[in-house]
Formats: sequence, C-alpha cells, structure tokens
Amino acid sequence: MNPPDNNQDNAPSLPPPTPPSQQSNSNPNPDPTSNPFSTSISNPSFEQIVSFSAPKKRRRGRSQRTTTTSSFHSLPTNNVRALQQDVGRSKNPGIGDEIITINKEATTEALLALTAGFPADSLTEEEIDFGVVPVVGGIEQVNYILIRNHIISKWRENISSWIAKESFFDSIPKHCISLLDSAYDYLVQHGYINFGISQAVKEKIPVQSSNKPSVVIVGAGLSGLAAARQLLRFGFKVTVLEGRKRPGGRVYTKKMEGNRVEAAADLGGSVLTGTLGNPLGIIARQLGCSLYKVRDKCPLYRVDGKPVDFDLDMKVEGAFNRLLDKASKLRQLMGDVSMDVSLGAALETFRQVYGDATEEMSLFNWHLANLEYANAGLVSKLSLAFWDQDDPYDMGGDHCFLPGGNGRLVHALAENVPILYEKTVQTIRYGADGVKVTAGHQVYEGDMVLCTVPLGVLKNGSIKFVPELPQKKLDCIKRLGFGLLNKVAMLFPIVFWGTDLDTFGHLTEDPANRGEFFLFYSYAQVAGGPLLIALVAGEAAHKFETMPPTDAVTRVLQILRGMYEPQGINVPDPIQTVCTRWGGDPFSFGSYSNVAVGASGDDYDILAESVGDGRLFFAGEATTRRYPATMHGAFVTGLREAANMAQSAKSRGIRKRIDRNPSKNPHVCATLLADLFRDPNLEFGSFSIIFSRRNPDPKSPAILRVTLSEPCKRNEDPTADQYSNKILFQQLQSHFNQQQHIQVYTLLTRQQALDLREVRGGDEKRLHYLCETLGVKLVGRKGLGIGADSVIASIKAERTGRKPALSSSGTKSGILKVKSGALKRKLIRRIKGPVPLNQSNNGDSETMKHESLGNGKASEQATMVEAIGSSSTQEESKWLGTGVASSSGGSLHGETLKR
Repeated sequence: MNPPDNNQDNAPSLPPPTPPSQQSNSNPNPDPTSNPFSTSISNPSFEQIVSFSAPKKRRRGRSQRTTTTSSFHSLPTNNVRALQQDVGRSKNPGIGDEIITINKEATTEALLALTAGFPADSLTEEEIDFGVVPVVGGIEQVNYILIRNHIISKWRENISSWIAKESFFDSIPKHCISLLDSAYDYLVQHGYINFGISQAVKEKIPVQSSNKPSVVIVGAGLSGLAAARQLLRFGFKVTVLEGRKRPGGRVYTKKMEGNRVEAAADLGGSVLTGTLGNPLGIIARQLGCSLYKVRDKCPLYRVDGKPVDFDLDMKVEGAFNRLLDKASKLRQLMGDVSMDVSLGAALETFRQVYGDATEEMSLFNWHLANLEYANAGLVSKLSLAFWDQDDPYDMGGDHCFLPGGNGRLVHALAENVPILYEKTVQTIRYGADGVKVTAGHQVYEGDMVLCTVPLGVLKNGSIKFVPELPQKKLDCIKRLGFGLLNKVAMLFPIVFWGTDLDTFGHLTEDPANRGEFFLFYSYAQVAGGPLLIALVAGEAAHKFETMPPTDAVTRVLQILRGMYEPQGINVPDPIQTVCTRWGGDPFSFGSYSNVAVGASGDDYDILAESVGDGRLFFAGEATTRRYPATMHGAFVTGLREAANMAQSAKSRGIRKRIDRNPSKNPHVCATLLADLFRDPNLEFGSFSIIFSRRNPDPKSPAILRVTLSEPCKRNEDPTADQYSNKILFQQLQSHFNQQQHIQVYTLLTRQQALDLREVRGGDEKRLHYLCETLGVKLVGRKGLGIGADSVIASIKAERTGRKPALSSSGTKSGILKVKSGALKRKLIRRIKGPVPLNQSNNGDSETMKHESLGNGKASEQATMVEAIGSSSTQEESKWLGTGVASSSGGSLHGETLKR
C-alpha cells in the first residue's frame, strides 16, 4: 500500500475527461467551497464552485489565510456538451443511442452533484453495486448521470419538499424513463434527496406493519438518529438504545445561565466544516436556520500577553507549511515504509535539518497544537502516510456555527424516534435467527442491529459481541487512532474580548503543554450570550482529564487577563463554567478518530463492513474514510447503513420465499444459476465460483461449478493416478470422447474456495483435493438442494439490475480516471475489474472478478466439510460414482465473460 500523494500547495482538481473505456473505478471529490462572504447555505453558483480555495486539515482551528486557488480547467461535462450535439439525429432513439438534453444547465447541475459527493461524469462504486445501469460505460451511463444530477439539483431548489418521480416525466424523454426510475430510487434509498426533518418528509413515514423487519440501533448520536429516521420511513420497526439521558452522543449543547444571562454552549461537536452539500446544513435550512460563518481573523498572543507580530506570524506559518510539504514528498519516496513512521518524527527531523522557525519555537508549537486539534491526536502518533487521507473529500464551503447550538439539529432529528434512554448495552448477539441486544437485565430482539458507538467504546471492549467480531475488524479497531479534545466553556457577564473576531490563540513556552488553552472560540454572536470556549488539545488534553476544574478555570483567567488587562480591559469572573472530560466518558472514551501509525483509510472501510450475513452493521464517524472526525460524516454513515440494511432485508426476504416454496422454483433457480455463472466472482482452470460480495465472512457459502468441455487425453504417467480421482475420470472418459459437456456443482465456504484456488498442478490435482481432501460430493444442479436455492437468491438479489461491462481493456468503462495515483488509493475501496493472478503449474490462467475473497490470502490449512446435496435422478447418477453430474450443451469458456 503506497501513501497518498498530497502536495499541500496544490488544490485537488478534476482530471480531464477520458473516454469511458479508459476510465478506472474511483470517486474523487475535490474541495469546492463557496464565496468566502457567504453566511448561508444555498445552491452554489457556477462561479462559487469553479473558483475556490482549498481548506486543508491542518487548518481546522485557524482558517487558512494564504490560500491556493484552483479552478476546473476542463470540466468533465464538456464532453457531455460535445455529445449533446448529436441529439435529435434519430426520430426513435433508444436508451443508449444518443445523449439526451434535459435543460441548458448540465454543467451547473454536474457541479452541484459534485458537492453531494458524486463525480461529474462517472458513477460511484455505490451506484455500480446498486446496479443503476445495466451496462457500466457508454451513452446510457451518460444519460443516467445527467438524470441523476438533474434530480439532485431540483430537490436542492426546495429541500423542504418531497420531490416526486412524476415531476420529472415532462423533462425526461420517454425512452429514458427506466433510467429515471433507477436514479430516483437510488437517490431516495441512499438519502441523497427527500431526507431530513421537513414536514413533507415526516408525512412519508408509514404506519408500522407487523411483517416489516425490526432493527435495534445502539446509540442515539447523529449516525443512529439518521439511520433511525430513514428506516422508519422505509417502514421498519426501530428501537434505539441510548446509554445517556439525552440524544446526540458527542454532539452536546448545554444551556448555561446566571444573573439574567444565558447562552447555549456546544461542549462536543461544534463547527460545521464546510457547507456545500453538507447534509447537516440542509437540516439547518429545513429548520429555518441561517448559519454563521466563522471569520478568518485569528490573532495570536505570546506568553506575556503581547500580540504576535503579523509578519513574524506569517513567516513561521509559511515555514510550518513548507515542512508539511517536505513530509508529503518524503512519504512518496519512502513508499510503504512511511506507514510505520509518524508525522511528528518527519516534521521534527526536517525542522532540525533546515532550521525553519527555530527562532520562534513557541509560535511553531502553536501550529503543531492546531494540527493536533484537527486530528484529535498527537503528531507523534499520526501516520505520516495517511494522516490527511480524507483531504480530497473535504466538504467545500465555509466553516460555520449554528446559532443556538447543534443541539437544535439533534432534537429535531430525535423527534418521534423511539429512543430508550439510560440503556447501557453490554452484549450484542447475532446469528442466522436474528439479533439479541442485552442492556442491563433486558434483552431486545430484532432482525438486525446497527452499532453506532464511538471507536473509543469499541477499543475499550465495553460491548461483547457473540460471536466475536472477525479478526480483521478487531485489528482495524486496534490500528485506528482515537484522540482527545477538551473544552472549558465560560459564561461571562459581558463580551470583554470584543465582537470583531471569532477566534484568537495563545502561545505556551512548554512544548509538552502547547495544546493547553491554545485556541479560544467566541460564541457571543451565536450562543445568545457572552460565551467564550477555550480548547485543550494534544498531550495537554490528556493531562486536563485529571486537572481540578477550579485550577483549569484559574489558569484560563490568568491567560485572558494577561492578554487584555495590559490593554486596559478588565476581565471579570465568569458567571458559570463547564469543563469537559471526554476521555473519561464511558460512552465515548475520547473525541474523534484519526489515522494512527500503521493504519490507513482502508481501516475505516473495514470497520464499516457488516458481519453475520447481514445481521450486524456499523455506523459512525470512524466508519467513513471520506468524512471521519466530522458531524456530517457520522450523519451520512447512518443514511448509508439504513440503505444497506434495507437491501439486506430485501435479500433475506427473497431467500425466505424460496425456502418456503422450494418445489415451485427449480426452473427459476436453474435459470438464475446459469445467469450468475456468466459473471463468476472467481475463476481458475475449469472451476468457477460465485458468492455474496457483501458478506466477507470466510465461512459464508459459495457455489462451485466445474465445467469439463474438452476431450481428455489419457495420462500415460503411472504416477499421476495418485493425484487424480481415477474413478471419477474413468467414468467421465467416454462422455468426454463424445464431445459433450459436463457441469457439476457443490457448496463450499469462501475460505475453502480460496484454498482450492491455491492448489497447484492443474484441474486433476484440484479435483483430487476437492473430492478426497475436502470430502465433498460433486452433484448436478438438482442435487444442490434447497440450501443452495437460498444462496442463489441472495446473490441474485445483490446483483439485481447489474451486468458486467464488455471491455477488452480489462477495466470497467465509464468510471472516472484519477490523475493522481494517490487518489486512486484513497478512493478505490474494492477492486472492481479483473485482477490477473499468478499462473498455476499447468499454465491455467486465474482471474479474480469484482473483489478478492476474504483478505485475498489463502489459508494453508484445508477445512473439512460435510457432503452437501446427494439427491439426484437415476439418469444423472450413472456419470459419477461420488455424486451426480448433469449434461449441458454449454462450456465454461463459452459462458464466462472474458474481459
């Protein structure tokens, strides 16, 4: 795994348009931001998005004053315009014959979709998995994208409405109605439109039905609330268990008051980082709230209270940025080794070598503290390779406060959601029959469970999972970092610090305490009263956990008086103070996640994976590699998992229907099986395997098909018999010589399929391993039994509406090609195209399709399995002594798509 290439001086930009056949699977999301003077959230104009500054993660606490401006030099939608010139050439166009014209705003709509996380001219991986188009790539995909972007744009015009599919019938050509259905259903189910707390959305929540699936959600934070509301709208029965006495989790607004003065203090998540496309910004608009832009002005004060000279401030800031740029280049030279090196070690080495900012170490340390605040982690523990892997996905736009506090969002989202408070979950059991969640002496049962607890709780082992979570998930929980940020909120009788700024900083002499009250946020403009909040980051945040509150407040007042009393400004005693202790909170054990040394963005994806065959799901800010450590990141994961749970319930329903009526479905299952094996997940020699892509459990079922389609030459080597199944091959010999084709099947686990793939020596040795070592029986399709019908139905439901692209280039066409190799590593979650594997000893070519099995490594120990499916017809029985075979006119190589 190579580290990302983040040249901090260059804002990410979209690559130039590429032909569909040359595009690779990725989903970049550059950082468009709004006009810096904008203080409200609305649909951004073309000029607002095309010309933007690029905020970096290094700038979370202090707005970047010297920005790099980038622009879209060549918009991907330009090739859409060129193709649109061909519109109208056919009187009776087909769905994929020509580019449609919806309106003249295709470019603006593409850019607006970009703010929602969609590439301007390609599909996301999520869309491909959902099967939004029958064939990936080509004109049909372009038409789908135009329709998708148009739907998003129209809903953004009035986010308080419920936009109906029928409203697009007049603007979408009739021959593209199927694409409209696909785009609309995808956007609604995944929460890109028609979501939130508006009255129109609330009216769409149906009355609960007894035959709908039931879901238990652990945690009433933003992710849990988002999932709960979405699932309720899907008609699910939902129960939310929350350990605290309130909703919101790490988003907590406390009312502070005294002496006829009051204010709303955000003690947890407070800043909306970016407003373009931010779903929480949309919720705020639905509430009728206008956001307050955090102003860029941020003066710094020395230890003695004197202001830092502006020119010196700029000089040290420039030196600090140069060191970060050097560190970015270093990780490229180091390659994989950089995963084991900390960002702090690299910065300190460069500082000593180049001598940058050594004359003003206290100012340099302030910038380190700001960086540790942005990541909620010590720079000595942040990964040099991946600490800023989420920068390309930054939500463009201003950093804002919500007047009255973010608790307004929380309480609006929690309204009418069935939440049980003070329910501390100890155990989550999951299995084929459903889930059981134990909280105290009560057990809550359901079909599925969504775990939204913070990463700190998972690290602490506060919840016991039965069975235990897969090892790779346990490993990623251990690798990812979970840092700490604390606050001191102070309500004063007056705003003595003035109203012309929203932030100011303070330097310290001791590097170990550089994060102690290093930054102050003024909430006087939005909290309803004279509220000032001091931040404690880095190592100081951990020491703060044990500092008596009175000592902390005394220290803060000493700093403030040292700043303002020399200016002749009196600093009064606060009316009320609150000190946070997020590290000791048993429901969080910290603040937010980061990429620690040894971890990568892949770990966020692993933590997000469901386990238990669609029974146990995970959401929260630590389950998104795009938006970790953000409030909107937590929110979108709740919408994401609601869609995943709905899809899982749908697949399970299909399997149940087939299980209840197995005798009525033999022909249907035969057709489904043949169709599924046209695009196998794994193929080597004469062996093809299909399995569920969404269930990474190595014990999950897979179906193996062996196709023998060529005359078999008798092996003259007498030693070969010890490796082959003689009885099987002798009985099949006459059939081969008649130039017919045999297809036999069996059920395996995914791990056994991996083990089989690693057997060397050709098909004979693999067959010997299969029948003799694993002890399985090869049977005809009918001999697979009812158990296989469920597996077939599950895989088919997962692939519904999706077909592979026919391309000789070896990659899926129509997917945006990334200019930087770094973005590929950041954006590609799973391998989508065929990956050539090594050649076996007999020259058989092996190809893995769509994704690797498990972790891509084969176990050296074979797993024994009982024979599955032994019933068959007498006619079939004559072909195999160990099982049953069926005769087929098609060959493996004739049916399998070779791309």
